[in-house]
Amino acid sequence: MRRRLMSTLEGINLTNCDLEPIHIPGSIQPYGVMLIANPGSGEIVGYAGAAKVSDALLGQQLDNVIGLSSTAIMPLVPRSGVHVLGDVPFGGQVHDAVAYVSGEHLVVELSEKTDETALDAGFLAQLDSLEMRLENSTSLGELSDEAAQIFQRLTGYSRVMVYQFVDDDAGVVLGEAISDQSPSFMHHHFPASDIPRQARALYVRNRVRVIADVYYEPAPIISASSDLKSIDLSDSTLRSVSPVHIQYLKNMGVAASASMSIVKDGVLWGLIACHHHAPRPLSLNTRLACQTMATSLARLVKVREENELYRERVRLRSHEDAVLTRLGADEGLDVFFQHSGLELARLLQADGFAAVQGGELFTSGRCPDGIDVRAIADFVRVQALLRPFATNQLSSQLQGAEVYADTAAGLLAVTMSTEVPTILMWFRAEKLQTVKWAGNPHKDVDHAPGAVLTPRASFEEWSESVSGRSRDWTHAEVESASRIVRLMLEARNNSRIRQLNRELTTTLAENENLLQQKDFLMREVNHRVQNSLALVGAFLKMQGRAASPETREQLDQAQNRLLAVSLAHRRLYQDDSVEIIDLSRYLDELVGELVATIDVGWEEKVTLDLAPMLISTDRAVTVGLIVNELLTNLAKYAYDGAVGPALIRLEQYRDNLRLVVQDRGQGMNGTVTGTGFGAKMLNTLVQGLDGSLSYEDNNPGVRAIVTAPIRPRV
Repeated sequence: MRRRLMSTLEGINLTNCDLEPIHIPGSIQPYGVMLIANPGSGEIVGYAGAAKVSDALLGQQLDNVIGLSSTAIMPLVPRSGVHVLGDVPFGGQVHDAVAYVSGEHLVVELSEKTDETALDAGFLAQLDSLEMRLENSTSLGELSDEAAQIFQRLTGYSRVMVYQFVDDDAGVVLGEAISDQSPSFMHHHFPASDIPRQARALYVRNRVRVIADVYYEPAPIISASSDLKSIDLSDSTLRSVSPVHIQYLKNMGVAASASMSIVKDGVLWGLIACHHHAPRPLSLNTRLACQTMATSLARLVKVREENELYRERVRLRSHEDAVLTRLGADEGLDVFFQHSGLELARLLQADGFAAVQGGELFTSGRCPDGIDVRAIADFVRVQALLRPFATNQLSSQLQGAEVYADTAAGLLAVTMSTEVPTILMWFRAEKLQTVKWAGNPHKDVDHAPGAVLTPRASFEEWSESVSGRSRDWTHAEVESASRIVRLMLEARNNSRIRQLNRELTTTLAENENLLQQKDFLMREVNHRVQNSLALVGAFLKMQGRAASPETREQLDQAQNRLLAVSLAHRRLYQDDSVEIIDLSRYLDELVGELVATIDVGWEEKVTLDLAPMLISTDRAVTVGLIVNELLTNLAKYAYDGAVGPALIRLEQYRDNLRLVVQDRGQGMNGTVTGTGFGAKMLNTLVQGLDGSLSYEDNNPGVRAIVTAPIRPRV
């Protein structure tokens, strides 16, 4: 068997693990049976893993083989994922069965039932008890350890690890449970190459994967049509595994493996990785229980992270007011920061703080030399204008920064929009640390062109000393830097106003008159722009009265698009900044006005879940137009013109915004493509954001998901 597997490996000849087509292996693991049928006729057109009855399967009706017809199964199967059929007779025995759709075929997978506890009231009570154990944990580390023990109890595997993905797509073990002499991987890191990109995508779609015996011989798909050998098995519970991954497990000394995905907000947060040193299948009941517990774990992880972020925000905000009260007069950087520079550094737990404005320079705490501070300020001045610039390894982005890593390995910078831009910088010194890897991540990797793909063979502990990096900046600290600069600018402007009032008391009336004229001009400009937009809207409305229903509908849509632009202009006038606006406030007001124009009944049906997010004005207008198109389509098609529940969610993931518009209506009738002007406009708007638009089945209803960078990619 080992010789056969190595021969398969040599035949792959891939130069990039991310290219391996693991979703179309053309075979299954032999501990189950796969039946592929025509959904309409119910005729079995392919099978795998049924050696004893193979001659009699092709051409038979599905209901004659398992007692269920394709017409009875198809309405139950979701568009994505599997449907559990339960107990099904096959070959004189009762099997567990699941069904899913792959392309134009219905696939039924059967696995032998085991002697494990049935899915009864006692089993459900056990699951509830296990979930209570998870909820009682007090920290992420304790939660991970508790989860490892629970999944070990459910699966009976000898080693269970809770594995989290970090920013560079590498993984680290946060929790572990071992019942035999297996080596521990606690706190060990695994390189990103151990789990290729397409494998991570399948982990989000198919959340429980079992390899009952790594020494299995793949059972090929048998069919009269060669097309079925490349059928998509992304949703399969029996899908044969990449021989590279099989060899990887053998190199670890593992005989059986199981993994459960921890998916948080649609993103793969981590895995439950289970290993055993003897073959061990898992029953359908156990797999479903593991999936349920993994979903609970993901929910609790989200709650823990949100609670930690909330507590840190509260701590930071309690210190911000104290820092602002120590700011000096606006007579120069030294005077302005003389009493607060050290407090500003302490606020964000930085080793040093510096500010540069034109030719002026202020430093406090441990900072690089003045010439280096100015060079850093020039580097981040434009980047830190729209949103804070944060890195824990400045040398990776600024050439020569490794020279002063002992004082400024990490940088958090914000540009304050004063007459002469003021760049505020927080520095963190490098933090020498030792990272434990499960095997040397830099060894046995052949990057030569045409190199054959092979898994790494060593998992012995390998320690790496990491230098040139500081402690990471938290999301709350980055938020605080942005907020403190905004408040500081307000305090600076207030101080300047008070100083001018003291020095120019004789010309107070003239200054007030000038301010009134400026405000009048701004109001006049805003008034004229709004009148112009209103005039165009009125013109469109007048045109619609005499137009055909189809043309009137198009003119109504044009008025809504005009509304999105008009609202953005009003927001610009109301806010202090003309370059960026709060996208959540903008969308809140926009949706309120849009639903009023569509049907007042929608006001009580549309739910908003909008996270605060600063974004450039032009991108905000584009997002507003996208919301207008999606909401208009929802109102027209989701409930056949009637009113129904709808949700609009805005959230941030790393440097991207994620906009979700979903309903609970009649759902998708086939693939969502769109051929009209609105669909073309929607695609153009999303492309303009350098983003992507996808549709998912909401069971029932449809979820439209737009993902795009918060700021344009350079």
